[in-house]
Amino acid sequence: MDRHSDRLKLAEQIGAIPVDDSKVDPVEFVKDQTMGFGADRGCECVGYQAHDPSGNEQPNLTLNRLVDSVRFVGGLGVVGVFLPQDPGAPDELAKQGQVAFDYGNYWFKGQTMGSGQCPVKKYNRALRDLIAGGKASPSFLVSHELPLDKAPEAYRNFDDRVDGWTKVVLHPAGT
Repeated sequence: MDRHSDRLKLAEQIGAIPVDDSKVDPVEFVKDQTMGFGADRGCECVGYQAHDPSGNEQPNLTLNRLVDSVRFVGGLGVVGVFLPQDPGAPDELAKQGQVAFDYGNYWFKGQTMGSGQCPVKKYNRALRDLIAGGKASPSFLVSHELPLDKAPEAYRNFDDRVDGWTKVVLHPAGT
């Protein structure tokens, strides 16, 4: 689920079904694809910066959509960033690092949830070996390789979601 055409194209290139959530209700789409049951598992990857198709920040949007689109006794992964406090948040709950989570629906569906920051040290060597052995090729995500002095431009374009800026590799010694 996304609404940026460049990222939707990347998803399609790896065999995923790209869904523009500004054009389609993502929960209904998943249910339609799964005979109404919902996905076995789902992952929330946006976090507190989630926003509706009109651009209004709504920190709980993707989390609650995830609960709605995953089947009974399914699993949820939450890797999007949620902060302990967000002074610039759109509502009082979010300012305190809280979201209006549909716990009743989550409980009723008997879902399980894993969350938190990725334990990088646990996986980095195994992932490196998959890449070195030719079994994984994540470089398709890299849209730009730039010298280190272009970092401010790269961060600005990536943060502004400029079309075509997916991932940037910075080279300290130049390109």
